[in-house]
Amino acid sequence: MTNYLTTDTGRRIAYERLEGQGPGIVFLGGFRSDMQGSKVVHLRDWAAAQGRAFLRFDYSGHGASDGVFEEGCIGDWAADARAAIEALTQGPQVLVGSSMGGWISLLMARTIPDRVAGLVTIAAAPDFTESGFWVGFSPGQREALMRDGRIALPSEYGEPLVVTRRLIEDGRDQLVLNQPLSLPFPARMLQGTADADVQVSWAMDLLDHASGEDLRLTLVKGADHRFSSPDCLDLIVATIEEVVQNVRE
Repeated sequence: MTNYLTTDTGRRIAYERLEGQGPGIVFLGGFRSDMQGSKVVHLRDWAAAQGRAFLRFDYSGHGASDGVFEEGCIGDWAADARAAIEALTQGPQVLVGSSMGGWISLLMARTIPDRVAGLVTIAAAPDFTESGFWVGFSPGQREALMRDGRIALPSEYGEPLVVTRRLIEDGRDQLVLNQPLSLPFPARMLQGTADADVQVSWAMDLLDHASGEDLRLTLVKGADHRFSSPDCLDLIVATIEEVVQNVRE
């Protein structure tokens, strides 16, 4: 059942929550994704079968939440995530971050470390507004973005993707790879080698940059950015179970 949380910023966030044993699992979705995706539904079903607490939600401008996607930015969506975690869960949680959700999970580790018990990232895309969008733009695209406040890019996922100046400029305030990144809990990173959106080198950079005593990166040959084949879904579940088992009491 979909419920709604109104955050301190006034944004109305759609969420679904399962009560159960802890540590609970919080799924952080990707850019332009929603909580009805195949990965999160699979994990919801697994959590229900396990009797484990589970939270999924849509960032503002995504899915069933209020707001306009093109008006949002990483800082807004990170604030949504923090509000959901603080209001809708109890105690430290295992965060599962997919793509942009991987970036947001790292921001949660930085801003509310006492609420993070463990971390699983799937094709994590930290700092992608800078290292992906901005770096990849031509001089003409950069000029148009700064002049007009937005540009439209073709997308294989449907409608053209509008990238705004606000998204880029706010993204620079949310970077995690330009400063120390402590992950003092079990952290597992999953990455496909056939991912056309997130390079394997990004996963390696994240592993090299982060500090912690229990960090591992798993590369899956041939897996794409969706990372939602039956084998990939099984691997995500097994990885979460491993993290849960290694969470410090």
